[in-house]
Amino acid sequence: MSSGGRKNKQGRVVVGRTIGEQRERLETKNERAAARKKDKQKTTHRIVVVTTGFIVLAAILIYLGFSFFGGERESLPVATESEITEVSYEPTIEIVDEDASATGGKITARMREYIGQAEADFRDLGYQPVKAVLPTGAVREVDFYLEGYTGFIKLIIDRGTAVSTEDADRMIRYLAGQGIADFQYIDVRLAGKAYWR
Repeated sequence: MSSGGRKNKQGRVVVGRTIGEQRERLETKNERAAARKKDKQKTTHRIVVVTTGFIVLAAILIYLGFSFFGGERESLPVATESEITEVSYEPTIEIVDEDASATGGKITARMREYIGQAEADFRDLGYQPVKAVLPTGAVREVDFYLEGYTGFIKLIIDRGTAVSTEDADRMIRYLAGQGIADFQYIDVRLAGKAYWR
């Protein structure tokens, strides 16, 4: 063996030299800047590809939407002012104002309209209203008497006539299902609640 360095029995390790003899080559500033520039270019390329994909997908969806819905739409007819008619409900039943001395016997237009509309709604549900009573001390309450029933239905003009009459119909059917034919009154003035006596 030579004196410059001895090899072990397998001849792999050279004695007298350090393990770190073959160091990795150091990166220069220019090489690092070039690597960063390359990474930015890859990121920009990805953004362009993804954006282009979304634009193509949106164009396809728009095209399919127009072809599915016919592309051309017919315009809806617009009613002119002369064609618009207001529905006015005029009551045909007897109206009793128990507080006529305080009101002077006058019933407001709003109250008349409400009574007429409720009368029409009761008829649509199969009931025959016979009279409406404006009770003493109750400013917005209307009591309806229906043909074939001994009691009356309490409504309030703050609620729509359609929901009030439907609530009354449900309560009448409920009582009939319970075997109760006569009642003093049914109160449907509160939304979601009904009372009877």
